[in-house]
Amino acid sequence: MKHLRRPVRRALLVVHVAVSVAWLGLSLGLLTLGITAYTTQEVSLTQAAYRAMQVFADRLLAPVALVTFGSGLVLSLGTPWGLARHRWVWIKFWITLVTAIATIFALRPEITQAAAAGVPDSSLVAAPVVSTTAYLFMTAISVLKPWGLTKRGRHLRESTRSRRSGARATSRKTVDAA
Repeated sequence: MKHLRRPVRRALLVVHVAVSVAWLGLSLGLLTLGITAYTTQEVSLTQAAYRAMQVFADRLLAPVALVTFGSGLVLSLGTPWGLARHRWVWIKFWITLVTAIATIFALRPEITQAAAAGVPDSSLVAAPVVSTTAYLFMTAISVLKPWGLTKRGRHLRESTRSRRSGARATSRKTVDAA
């Protein structure tokens, strides 16, 4: 894939950061509601908290997860970072994919069941703890960019260097021959 032009890349980066932050915020909101539902002695508050979680799950979680995944994928493929060149990008890709799938296919149905039953469910505290931890970890590695290149990234860097040094040698020969 060709590199994205600067205005497109910047706009996509803003979208990616905004929806990623929204996903983190949703996760914190779900955690707060899950803790409230699990720890309260009031049945009506438990039911209300799970119904509120269901609104978030039904209307926001899937679109936010998919836009986060899609924008991150396009950014990685359309920038020099690449998808499999740097370990931190590769790890973010897999964590985002796994959390998006878990959110859509496991968390949403669990929230729907809890809203229907209205009974405290510890898994609706555990899941947001795991997702919030994952999103905070991904934020940290996005800022710190640790671990360096992947094997593929090292190979691509070496092949680029080889082509550049070969092009320089060819241009020197042409100058010397003239």
